[in-house]
Amino acid sequence: MKPKASIFSLLFLFLVLVVSSIDTAAAANLTMGDAINKAGRQRMLSQRIVKAYALVGQKVMLSATKQLQDSVTLFDKQLAELTEFAATNEEKKTIAEVAALWNKFKAMATQKPNKKNAEKLAALSDEVLKKAHKFVLLLQDRSGTNAGKLVNISGRQRMLSQRIGKFYVLKSWGLNNPEYDTGMRKAVVEFTDALRVLQNAPENTSEINDALAKVEKDWNTFKISKQLKGNNYIPSLVVRSLDKILAQMNYITALYAGIAK
Repeated sequence: MKPKASIFSLLFLFLVLVVSSIDTAAAANLTMGDAINKAGRQRMLSQRIVKAYALVGQKVMLSATKQLQDSVTLFDKQLAELTEFAATNEEKKTIAEVAALWNKFKAMATQKPNKKNAEKLAALSDEVLKKAHKFVLLLQDRSGTNAGKLVNISGRQRMLSQRIGKFYVLKSWGLNNPEYDTGMRKAVVEFTDALRVLQNAPENTSEINDALAKVEKDWNTFKISKQLKGNNYIPSLVVRSLDKILAQMNYITALYAGIAK
């Protein structure tokens, strides 16, 4: 029995080393634009996870469970890559702080959803967001380019789309925290202002300008929708609209990341 146990132990060690080497290789292949893009996506995921959690808790949208699971998996994967990519002492310190908060956040997010924990998870998501944003800014500073700044701004739009969704879905669950109303209004204003900044960027290609024009059209339609006003909540409709904008901004952020290599 001992030889067999030894073989299984060696096989397990081999698999661990292979996975580790894959993560390290992935981080080594990241350009600065890619790193800022992925670090910015962590901000978005912190909000998207709470939104999906609240949808699962309300039993709204069958796809919410998969969205929650996929978001947790992606955050884990990118965290490993970004930890390897961190170069300065401040970057290493900050990504370690993100990881510490993430462990608490993940443990709560993967439990069976309930209203009491939803409010705690929402509060914790803002802590993760704050630290993740700090890491993005550190990478942006290291890049030293305006293109790196555009990746950050564009990537932040993804976060704002999911932040609006997070607050809306929490409210639709009956959690009437006044901070959710304030947070949602602020996120709408910030998205609008940042969209103007991106549209005026001299680095824009025709492809980026065309994509931004589509976002503006969908965003204006979303802003005037009646679903944002009153207490007649239609979370599935609002979430689908915001996820469409998220997909568009994800594409645009990748285009900016290509410029910021």
